[in-house]
Amino acid sequence: MPTSQDERRGQSPDPFDGARSAAAVIGADGTVTDWSPQAELLLGLRAPDVLGRPAADLLAAGETIGPARVAEVLRECAEYGHWEGLARFQRADGDSVPLELRILPLHRAEGDDGWLALGLAAQTHWQGMTRPMLEHFFTRTPIGIAVLGPDLRYLWVNEALVQLTATSRERLLGRRPTEIWPGADAERIQAGLQEVLATGKVVIDEPYQGSVRSAPGGVRSWTVSAFRLDDPDGEPLGICYVIMDVTDRRRAQARMALLNDAAARVGSTLDVGRTLQALADIAVPRLADAVLIDVLPSVFKGDEPPPGPLPGDTPLRRAAACSVHEGCPESTAAIDDPVAFSLNSPAAQCLADGRGRLQTDVANADWLADDPARAAKIHQYGASSAMWVALKARGVIMGVVAFIRQEATRAVFDEEDLQLAEEFVGRAALGVDNARRFTREHNAALALQRSLLPHRLIGRAAVQVASRYLPADGQAGVGGDWFDVIPLSGARVALVVGDVVGHGIDAAAAMGRLRTAVQTLADMELPPDELLAHLDDLVIRLAEEEAADAVLGASCLYAVYDPVTRVCTMARAAHPPPAVVSPDGSVVFAELPAGPPLGLGSLPFESAEIELPEGSLLALYTDGLVRNRDRDIDAGMDRLRAALAGPGRPPEEVCARVVDSLLDGRPSDDMALLLARTRGLGPDEVASWDLPVDPAIVATARKLSARQLETWSLEDLLFTTELVVSELVTNAIRHAVGPIRLRLIRQSVLTCEVSDASSTSPRLRHARTTDEGGRGLLLIAQLTRRWGTRYTPEGKIIWAEQPIPGEQPPADRGVPGEAAVTDG
Repeated sequence: MPTSQDERRGQSPDPFDGARSAAAVIGADGTVTDWSPQAELLLGLRAPDVLGRPAADLLAAGETIGPARVAEVLRECAEYGHWEGLARFQRADGDSVPLELRILPLHRAEGDDGWLALGLAAQTHWQGMTRPMLEHFFTRTPIGIAVLGPDLRYLWVNEALVQLTATSRERLLGRRPTEIWPGADAERIQAGLQEVLATGKVVIDEPYQGSVRSAPGGVRSWTVSAFRLDDPDGEPLGICYVIMDVTDRRRAQARMALLNDAAARVGSTLDVGRTLQALADIAVPRLADAVLIDVLPSVFKGDEPPPGPLPGDTPLRRAAACSVHEGCPESTAAIDDPVAFSLNSPAAQCLADGRGRLQTDVANADWLADDPARAAKIHQYGASSAMWVALKARGVIMGVVAFIRQEATRAVFDEEDLQLAEEFVGRAALGVDNARRFTREHNAALALQRSLLPHRLIGRAAVQVASRYLPADGQAGVGGDWFDVIPLSGARVALVVGDVVGHGIDAAAAMGRLRTAVQTLADMELPPDELLAHLDDLVIRLAEEEAADAVLGASCLYAVYDPVTRVCTMARAAHPPPAVVSPDGSVVFAELPAGPPLGLGSLPFESAEIELPEGSLLALYTDGLVRNRDRDIDAGMDRLRAALAGPGRPPEEVCARVVDSLLDGRPSDDMALLLARTRGLGPDEVASWDLPVDPAIVATARKLSARQLETWSLEDLLFTTELVVSELVTNAIRHAVGPIRLRLIRQSVLTCEVSDASSTSPRLRHARTTDEGGRGLLLIAQLTRRWGTRYTPEGKIIWAEQPIPGEQPPADRGVPGEAAVTDG
């Protein structure tokens, strides 16, 4: 007998061994021929009282194998080789006791066959379960059941486990799980069973995967539950474990997860390229080993694809690719490369009718003969099966998606996989189409923004300019900030920066209207404070045209720089003050009256004049540059001051430095920045004369003008200039009051100005044939590029401009609008 716990654990787990059970031998006639001492102790019946009696007399009536069924049980035992069940025996004291009974046939040499009956006191009440019921439960249940010994070798398995694992009973019995199914999953399960045996802990629904060659799909998924079997003394006899095939459930869960991910991730961006790449990334390796996506080039532009099927030879563009191999070497084209298919290929057929295609033996497909490049890749990387699904949304085909599985990795695609791929691509295609539609709207919004902002900033001789614009609305790409440089008469230039409240198309449209209004008002030669007052009236009218709950607000800074006097006159409407960088590199913010926001009305605007030394840098900006969610405007202006500081740098370089220093990413508000490096006009570019109010001085004025044109080598303009000077000086003498000043300015154009102390403005009229005068201004309008009148505190100035032959504005004084508008 074993004496130690280890020895007891090593003994047979069979509770019906001869040392532990009551035993009796039943002869061929059904009488008891042998009776063990354990049987005497268990039933209180001595051997002389039992031997020779019919075995049926020892059973209590009404039990599982009552007296009437003894013969039937013995016949079943002879047929199947054993019988097990629960029986109730009659004790000597009149009570009955339930026994777990096992009956085995005996074959003796002398031919006197019989049966060996082994019994144990029942540990569990079986609640009337019959032996056939127990047999059906263990042998016909679809749940796999196995019993393993203390050494984790299979002792017993039911038929369901044999079928689920597609492994014969002979191969299972006597072996451990890792000896039958080598691999990480089997090692993990066996380690878990060892822990169950050591600790008695119950394992429930532990996932397990294995390869079953005869099973559909090859790889099956199970859940394993296990518990320890103990003897009456609590010592482990072995382990019972139960497995369930959950392959279909897991596949359904994986399919649902794939579709859910497609709905969540593919629609998370409105960029066509990233959307298509997300589609490929989700499918690998969950559905395929490689995914290739080819679309119409027009999809990336946002254009509407043609309706209906596409010809098989339609040129496509490789939009996305993903593979279990790094870099997707299975692909025959790189991202953005053109792609074409042979007309009899599944991809071309898919484009032609919009229906998916499935090939389970793609390596031997006939169409590969017309496509040697793809054939080489397929054979090199061992493609076993493939699917092609049209990328189709709202009835429009945008391209085709190819799914590829490779040899020795998983089962070939089937019709169920094709249905999943079609549903997966169909859901993802909506996200792709939304991205395409957004691209079209985004391009239209950017075109609108670029059309509303200046295409070229022309500062003429007065300023050298640079600019930046960045909208906060990263999706629409447009906002309400704007800037402008407007050439004025007398070589002057107007610098404008404005900010309309809000973002998107509505703000951009309002900005365009205000910019146009500013240009119109600037042509009227209004001083900055008056211009803002007129602009304020316009904003009020625009707000009245909108819905009652709409609010249109804006800020603006308007500055006029005169290179002759080097004086800048500025006014602002609730806008941040401009920064002035002196030639030595120091920075100050101009002290200007703040003014109310545009659209309030009834409140005045005030102008201020600042004299700017030659080479000063003027910085106009919107508050999106200096203020964001994490920084107040004071801290932003300090950073702006530091970024602007420094002498002699070109405006474009300073512009880039400011943006890099103040913006870590896309701003939280629209941002516009306009920099202008000022210069003055010297004596060699400006000539002026004070003239008395005397008709005889007209001839002198013509001579002075002619002499100055000769000095500037502008003899080609002599005749027109003398005519303009004569007419303007004559009008000033006849209709105005002194003093009179004549001034010529030579820059990219020749400007002739005559000023007087009168506020009366001349008007252009068409003289009749009988009139002796009245044609002077008409001649000026026809002979010059433009002319006009502007008012000053002392009176007015009438001016006219002539183009200088062969001279264009310097290239560095104009910045194309494409460089000024930044799309993030």
